[in-house]
Amino acid sequence: MRKSFDGLYALARHAMGQDPLSGQLFAFVNRRATQIKILYFDRSGFCVWAKRLERGCFFSDWSRVASREMDWTGLKLLLEGIEPVRVRKRFSLST
Repeated sequence: MRKSFDGLYALARHAMGQDPLSGQLFAFVNRRATQIKILYFDRSGFCVWAKRLERGCFFSDWSRVASREMDWTGLKLLLEGIEPVRVRKRFSLST
């Protein structure tokens, strides 16, 4: 994974069709799914955060994941090396 600020910006803008200036976080995983880079804009400039796992990988089958939207909890799980899966939320009304 050689891309940095400009390369990741171009991927987010053109390949994904998103606006990197929106404040969203964009996570990019390498082919072996052992490294991740996160690009975000914090009102004064772009930031890139990177992590490399010593063992294991971020996704068990990375080739099937082209794009995924997740919440903050899912991102935290991903950064710990735990693959976030689609979870059904259950709500109960207490009376």
